Amino acid sequence: MKGRGVQLIDSNDEGTLMDIKINPIRDADGKIVQGEVIGDTLQQNKALILIEHTGEIKWREDLGVGIGDLLLSDDYLEYRHTIRRELQKDGMKVTKVDLYENTPLNIVANYDS
Repeated sequence: MKGRGVQLIDSNDEGTLMDIKINPIRDADGKIVQGEVIGDTLQQNKALILIEHTGEIKWREDLGVGIGDLLLSDDYLEYRHTIRRELQKDGMKVTKVDLYENTPLNIVANYDS
C-alpha cells in the first residue's frame, strides 16, 4: 500500500532528523523482536520530494523539487508547477498547491486509493 512504510525521525522526536525511527520492543527474554516504526508516510514523502533535488533520491532519480533553491528565485509559478508534477510522479493526487511570496506553503495531496 502506497503511503505506508518506515517512519523517519521528525521534529517531534528525539534523534537525528530524517534518520530511521526506531522503537525497540523486547520479548520476555530481553531480545529485540521489533524495532522499526511503520506508519503513514504521506507527509514525510511530500517533505522528501520537496527537499531533494532531481537525482538525489537513489530509487527515484527522476524525482525531486529542490525547494531550497527557491531562496535564490522569485518564480513561484514555476515552483508550483514543479511541486505538482513531482508529487504526481510519486502517485499522489494533488488538489492544491499554494506557494506565494510571504505566505506559508500549503499542499493538499493524497495517494490515490
